[in-house]
Amino acid sequence: MSKFRQLTLAVAATVTLAGCAGPNPRDPYESYNRAVFDFNDKVDEYALKPTATVYKNVTPGFFQTGVNNFFGNLADVWTAANNLMQGKVGDGMSDVMRVALNSTFGLLGVLDIASEAGLQKHKEDFGQTLGSWGVPSGPYLMLPLLGPSTVRDTAALPVDITADPWQYKDPVNVRNVGTVVRVVDQRAALLDASTLLEDAALDRYEFIRDGYMQRRNSQVYDGEDGPKGKQKKAEQQDDAAQQPQAIIPEPAEKKPSL
Repeated sequence: MSKFRQLTLAVAATVTLAGCAGPNPRDPYESYNRAVFDFNDKVDEYALKPTATVYKNVTPGFFQTGVNNFFGNLADVWTAANNLMQGKVGDGMSDVMRVALNSTFGLLGVLDIASEAGLQKHKEDFGQTLGSWGVPSGPYLMLPLLGPSTVRDTAALPVDITADPWQYKDPVNVRNVGTVVRVVDQRAALLDASTLLEDAALDRYEFIRDGYMQRRNSQVYDGEDGPKGKQKKAEQQDDAAQQPQAIIPEPAEKKPSL
């Protein structure tokens, strides 16, 4: 009887704690997201990852580099626009110079001349721009075939797709082939990382979700923890720039003793 009572109390405590825990506030749609994650995982396991593996093993390294550079140059166009919309004029103009340099001397972006010239590559999208404007990220979302996202970034996705110059490439068959090559090339670049993830993570879904949310927050706020941290850093930089420098008097010249 005593053992039965202890078992009953243990079950009751477990149910009570589970009820108090509630859903993750950042991931209220976890059951849906996990289902989509499993679907994406199967598509990757049976289609995308094998194709990317063959692509990486068969195609020459210079070809892969050229593909990555070419589509990266197209992405720099939208990155420049987003940096300018975020008020980061210096980064935006640097991106414009990258596109101009790589599109001419870099053979339409196949060669990344700009990086060799010291122009840093950035990566911005409209979701980051909305975040810099103060739009909250909202809950975490796992999108079919597209992967991790948030409500804010999902709402911004149609703008990002519309702004992609490759969407207007004619003829359509060339555009479609290029899109497939682009996706496979991006997946091939992540093969080593995905293998480490499969070996290390106990719960891959949680690992990817938490890592994505932290990385996305860092991207939106340029490495800051949030709007307050970013504002504080800007205020500290302004204070340091306006603070007068202390003038240290030079030591008086000693007169020679008689």
